[in-house]
Amino acid sequence: MLSFNLRLMNSKSSAHYQRLYRQRLREQGLVKKEVWILPEHAPLLVAYERKLRQPRAMLASMEKEKGMSMLQVWTAQALFDALSAAEPFKGGQAGIELIQGADAGLHVTMSEYGDLPLFIGVFGEQIVVEALLWPATEVRDAAAFNDEVLRSHKLFPLSSIGLETLPDGRDCYIMFGALSSSSTLSDVLFEIELLADNVIKATEAYEDFLKG
Repeated sequence: MLSFNLRLMNSKSSAHYQRLYRQRLREQGLVKKEVWILPEHAPLLVAYERKLRQPRAMLASMEKEKGMSMLQVWTAQALFDALSAAEPFKGGQAGIELIQGADAGLHVTMSEYGDLPLFIGVFGEQIVVEALLWPATEVRDAAAFNDEVLRSHKLFPLSSIGLETLPDGRDCYIMFGALSSSSTLSDVLFEIELLADNVIKATEAYEDFLKG
């Protein structure tokens, strides 16, 4: 851990790595092109750009293997339809509901995790899966708890803990995970299952910080 911390201290700025990143793109033979699109197509462009960085033969192979369009980008409605027809939703181990509105989302009930509710939102180029942990008022010592969360976050792979203000004004701790809106359905299912498991583990790990 000491050697790792020393490496962090000697790390260069993000601007340095950005320059290296662009240099490597050029070395791969990629070229920068300016395009003009409608704002609502931004997620589609991001997904398309990433796939167009692949050689033509590899791109065709990926398309055939996944059985999906190169331009597949999830919307809330499309994700709801796909998840509803997939396990564990089709088998009844979990329930799913489409929440209509300006920012449509999904409400998932994980039956095997004590009916744990999860919320899924599709925001541009990313999908966010999140769950409420507990209101901030239920934490005995917020400073000590926040310190512990920052030091132990690696216990919960691919999930993070944050503090969010709900519409009713309450500050609550949440756990969330994010992935690309062009991810495969299997990746989304994996994220849902993993987040539910991490929520249970986090509740057990931090229960001593909570009021009785």
